[in-house]
Amino acid sequence: MPPNMKAMMRQAQQLQARMAQLQEELAARTVEASAGGGMVTAVANGKPEIVSIRIDPEVVDPADVEMLQDLVTAAVNEALGRARQMVETEMARLTGGLGIPGLA
Repeated sequence: MPPNMKAMMRQAQQLQARMAQLQEELAARTVEASAGGGMVTAVANGKPEIVSIRIDPEVVDPADVEMLQDLVTAAVNEALGRARQMVETEMARLTGGLGIPGLA
């Protein structure tokens, strides 16, 4: 194998190891989003998964369950979007903005 190819392979392995470490770190980091003026809050990690949902008791109205469902959906979607953005940003920093498909 040419020396240049060996160096490239070594760099690829180092990048792969750093990516694995970053994915572990991101899984432990969280982002938060809320809806309804903070009445419903969703917290997501970098996997991205929802790790918690907080609902203010004032918004719980048995006569208007649809509004609560809409608020939960909005908060969850925003939290997952923020988590994805966090992952994309950190991966771009790691890869130097190479735009390697499938990394984020």
